[in-house]
Amino acid sequence: MADPARARKIADRIRDLLAENLAAVVKDPDLGMVTITDTRVTPDLQQATVFWTVLGDEDQREKSAELLQRHRGKLRTLIGKGLGIRLTPSLEFVHDALPEDAAHLEDVLRRAKEEDERRAAENAGAQYAAGEDPYKKPADEEQ
Repeated sequence: MADPARARKIADRIRDLLAENLAAVVKDPDLGMVTITDTRVTPDLQQATVFWTVLGDEDQREKSAELLQRHRGKLRTLIGKGLGIRLTPSLEFVHDALPEDAAHLEDVLRRAKEEDERRAAENAGAQYAAGEDPYKKPADEEQ
């Protein structure tokens, strides 16, 4: 088992190597605008999970996922040469849903803000049923 700091450094190095050299290794115009968002390595340094996202629609995402899986061996060779450690971790590519989740949250927050503004506009001229201040004050009792 490697210490967590070393595993994190190796994960960062894998992310950097893939981000810099992905287009050079996978020479296919169908790859699209792939961004490597994060990489995680198991504590025994045997497996690396690479999180990625692509600019485009669902069809573009499927094409890019298929290309990444097809060229996994070439990418692992690149990682092995770039890391210079005894064992090269196997690569697993996982589509990162973070941008879609963020877009969904943005939409939910936008709708909530619109609803708040609508209710504020409805209640703009509203008055209290019992007047401005329905509670007795000590000064009122003396009069």
